[in-house]
Amino acid sequence: MKAEEIQKYYADNAAARWLALASICLVSLSNSLTMSSTNVAIPKIAEDLAADAVLISWVPTAFLLSNVVAILPAGRLADIHGRKRIYLTGTVVFTLASLIASQAPSIEWLLFTRVLQGLGSAMSFATGLAIVMSVFGVANRGMALGFANAAVYVGMSCGPLLGGWFTQTFGWRTIFMFPVPLTLLAIILFLTRIKGDWKSETPDKVDWQGSLILLCSASALFLGVSLLPSLAGLLSLSAGLCGMGLFVFQQLASPHPLIRFRAIQENRVFSRSLLASTCTYASNFPLVFLLSLYLQFIKGLSPAQAGQLMMLQAVTMAVVAPFAGRLSDRFEPRVIATTGCLIMSGALLVLQHVDLDTSLTVIGAALMTMGLGFGLFTSPNNNAALGSVDRARLSIASALLSLSRLLGNMTGSAGILLLVSLVIGNVELAPSQYPALLTVIRWTLSASCIYSLGGAWFSYTRGNVRSGSTTG
Repeated sequence: MKAEEIQKYYADNAAARWLALASICLVSLSNSLTMSSTNVAIPKIAEDLAADAVLISWVPTAFLLSNVVAILPAGRLADIHGRKRIYLTGTVVFTLASLIASQAPSIEWLLFTRVLQGLGSAMSFATGLAIVMSVFGVANRGMALGFANAAVYVGMSCGPLLGGWFTQTFGWRTIFMFPVPLTLLAIILFLTRIKGDWKSETPDKVDWQGSLILLCSASALFLGVSLLPSLAGLLSLSAGLCGMGLFVFQQLASPHPLIRFRAIQENRVFSRSLLASTCTYASNFPLVFLLSLYLQFIKGLSPAQAGQLMMLQAVTMAVVAPFAGRLSDRFEPRVIATTGCLIMSGALLVLQHVDLDTSLTVIGAALMTMGLGFGLFTSPNNNAALGSVDRARLSIASALLSLSRLLGNMTGSAGILLLVSLVIGNVELAPSQYPALLTVIRWTLSASCIYSLGGAWFSYTRGNVRSGSTTG
């Protein structure tokens, strides 16, 4: 089908549009569930596979690292070979890797499959939002993006609860199997009901040299953060930062860069949207981990009870995000997204004052407020960002948005690792350590509040999308 025929087909066929969105939501949910649920099963995996502390620590890291490294080349490949093709390939790779992971006989095999899962996840995340933008018209694009964003966040938030239940009831191997039916359904929908493909008529080549530099730099950064505050960690972190500087220099000199820094800088709406996304995800990522520790260790809740309380944020976000996206189709996205960041800042301001006697009602209300703010931010921010780029570059733009989310998560995770190492140290969380845990929570959520305010500033100063203004 030609580009005009594809556009007309989806403009006239609402069922095809929503089936495409359903497939993307299913894959996004599966990827996010797998990424977040694995952490709960790590102790059981270590016991069953006789893995040492160093190897077992790479179970979540291998997935995230391969995701970060592959997402930009995947976006470029999608512009060259077609978004649907790369999306389906990534989904198939993720599904097969999940099945193999569920039968892994050793920790080495499991780590290999985690790398494959990350590669497949990168290919689908790099193209999913771009397909949504290609399939839906301007009138409904924000709402569609809202559903896609909600699927990601629900998966990230519900993963620990479902992962704990599956691990406890059926064993850790099932956490790699339960998303497989969802991805298989998504593949069937795309193969049978989704017509055509989308690619750039003037695609750039893939910058494999830049990809290699990014791989080495990101690996050094991950390793350095995991080893802090030791000398080896500092050296590795320094090498990673130097490598990232080399990556930027190489990208500026490359004729076909993975990231066109100058073009991004010139597109104020897109660049500020990326920065707002990074800040906002950095502010939110530590919350689930830290409050899970607080609720179970300090408040004495069971994992199931803590998970149920934590889901208040996910449920609120999932309800709000599609409506926020719909609002961004009609009103200025920066107003809605900025309001969401400010609401998140208020909730974080409350949560950073938690102590031994803080009411669960207060925590639940703050979590719902966080969900409201996050739901108001994500869809309008993505709508503004992707709406500001040329349709031929939607895949790489979608990949950059996903990368900004990953970088935000990495930033929040790095802050937690550093503070836990400095304040608590390598000891078990006994009651004598609870004051130190509260200190970590307060400092981390104070930093999260600052990140959220930074997201509000970047969101507001991107300018008005509809009027074409780029002034704050």
